[in-house]
Amino acid sequence: MAAMETETAPLTLESLPTDPLLLILSFLDYRDLINCCYVSRRLSQLSSHDPLWRRHCKKYWLISGAREEDLDAVEAQIGCKLPDDYRCSYRIHNGQKLVVPGLLGSMALSNHYRSEDLLDVDTAAGGFQQRQGLKYCLPLTFCIHTGLSQYIAVEAAEGRNKNEVFYQCPDQMARNPAAIDMFIIGATFTDWFTSYVNNVVSGGFPIIRDQIFRYVHDPECIATTGDITVSVSTSFLPELSSVHPPHYFFTYRIRIEMSKDALPEKACQLDSRYWRITNAKGDVEEVQGPGVVGEFPIISPGRVYEYTSCTTFSTTSGYMEGYYTFHFLYFKDKIFNVAIPRFHMACPTFRVSIARLEMGPDEYEEMEEEEEEEEEEDEDDDSADMDESDEEDEEERRRRVFDVPIRRRRCSRLF
Repeated sequence: MAAMETETAPLTLESLPTDPLLLILSFLDYRDLINCCYVSRRLSQLSSHDPLWRRHCKKYWLISGAREEDLDAVEAQIGCKLPDDYRCSYRIHNGQKLVVPGLLGSMALSNHYRSEDLLDVDTAAGGFQQRQGLKYCLPLTFCIHTGLSQYIAVEAAEGRNKNEVFYQCPDQMARNPAAIDMFIIGATFTDWFTSYVNNVVSGGFPIIRDQIFRYVHDPECIATTGDITVSVSTSFLPELSSVHPPHYFFTYRIRIEMSKDALPEKACQLDSRYWRITNAKGDVEEVQGPGVVGEFPIISPGRVYEYTSCTTFSTTSGYMEGYYTFHFLYFKDKIFNVAIPRFHMACPTFRVSIARLEMGPDEYEEMEEEEEEEEEEDEDDDSADMDESDEEDEEERRRRVFDVPIRRRRCSRLF
């Protein structure tokens, strides 16, 4: 009798063989495939099967590889030889369609959004630079929201090393439009690309709402107070930073989590925050205020709260640390502090424009005086947005770089 009951037991999703399930999943759109990840642990594992995503990647993100004759034609068009590793990569896939989110990472703040597409070789060739300041530079990425690009130097010129990958950063104090500083991202295309891929594959860059975010997390940047753990990841934003004047913009993402094993009466609400901010010169600034980003989150066993904020430094690096003040929900008069681990922020290596280095003593002294005046104005109103004329000048300058209309703003400094 028991044997008969076993034979007639209903077939469930969990008991189906793997191959039929993979076949069924292969007919789903990528959105439905994502939803399957939340149905059960088994479907989540099967939905991560690489062959299921290969078709979607080809359709939605990657363009099929470029032909040798296409790459030869681009070299003839720009008058320079493409790096061998660049050619090899583009033979496998020819970049990405200009869609959002971009394959090369995103970043989002309350009033700022960046998402970089990996350019196909024809679009990149159209943005090849011959003008002073970016001569012999080929764009690798492009963000349709900010106009930001990462460039590769296909020839050694203007102080750049051949094959270097960098973010361009116009010298905002120079009268010469060729004065463009650089944040160096990679020594070669291979170095740049594999470093990014390794961060994605290893989980170093988080994937949030199907977008890759370029936050870097230090495994040691974790602090636990009682049942609450706080961890921090950070990111440098080149599009909101400058070397001249020195203004380095960083964003940080904080995760606050209460252990699932905590007692229910440990539930609490965040009341305030305290920050101790130190720059590379040792200057200290202390900030205290209610809540975080306008919210007063409630933390209970197993619950996670995450938020993003930002800060700026006039030095190339700095660090922050502090604590949150909470009160228990069941004992409202009982408050306690939760430590925020010290987290460091540092901008990438940068190279000053050769146009600035070649200036005469008189011109340099005059520019230094203007920079000091500009820094004093920034300190008086560090959180003010650029006025309309500044925005128009900024848009015109960036339009000259890649010949596209863009809109760039200075984000407020938050804590």
